[in-house]
Amino acid sequence: MVADISFSIESPQGVRTLSVAYQRNGSGEPLLLLHGIGHHWQAWEPVIRILAAERDVIAVDLPGFGVSPPLPDGVPYDLATVGSVLGSLCAALGIGRPHVAGNSLGGLLALELGRAGLVRSVTALSPAGFWNERERIFAYGTLKALRAGARSMPLPVIEGLSRSAAGRTALTGAVYARPARRSSESVVAETLALRAATGFDETLAAGRDVLFADDIPDVPVTIGWGARDRLLLRRQGIRAKRAIPGARLVRLPGCGHVPMSDDPALVARVVLDGSSV
Repeated sequence: MVADISFSIESPQGVRTLSVAYQRNGSGEPLLLLHGIGHHWQAWEPVIRILAAERDVIAVDLPGFGVSPPLPDGVPYDLATVGSVLGSLCAALGIGRPHVAGNSLGGLLALELGRAGLVRSVTALSPAGFWNERERIFAYGTLKALRAGARSMPLPVIEGLSRSAAGRTALTGAVYARPARRSSESVVAETLALRAATGFDETLAAGRDVLFADDIPDVPVTIGWGARDRLLLRRQGIRAKRAIPGARLVRLPGCGHVPMSDDPALVARVVLDGSSV
């Protein structure tokens, strides 16, 4: 069951209260799961059952995505602020310094939590922030096109497309290596999540100048990159390894930008190995 938790954060306007939706399963050491831009916690659904056999898994809808409300007015979506918000969320949930795994935007946020010393380990799958300017422009253009497409299509059109392999590929092929294998229900739900994401534009704007260049020497870091990632090309993983020399860099064969659906068993093993510290 999805739950909501409200907590307070410091902001330039003083103490503000916000709410975050999350889904929690399993037992063991806490593991926080963070999705990418325009997505929702269900991006992790293919691997949650496997992870929950060994971890207390908390998958969240980031502020302004899924069913989580946007950040309060005046609270920016920049990396440091959202990282601090997630630290406050962990405190409110009573999970101290969890392990964290994130994909894309979530991977970047996971690294930020590691840099701030707020987590025990980091697993980042195709994290943002290791692009050059040309690669960033390409990624932003693709994301904006996906968002525009999702917003332009009536629900019956989305549902109709989701019923065929070709339609599922048209809707989600930019981020999955095997979009035709996905269920029509999942494709519809994530297309609607992309369409309704209130934090999308501000998150894109805040990330325009982000380059993650800091080492994280005191926290174990695993970086996984899909061999078939067409949004953030896998050579960006080499840059991530250069920035974080102690990181374990893992290739994910046959996986796209959102690998949890492409190969759930592989991704779950990478996350569990990365959080076994």
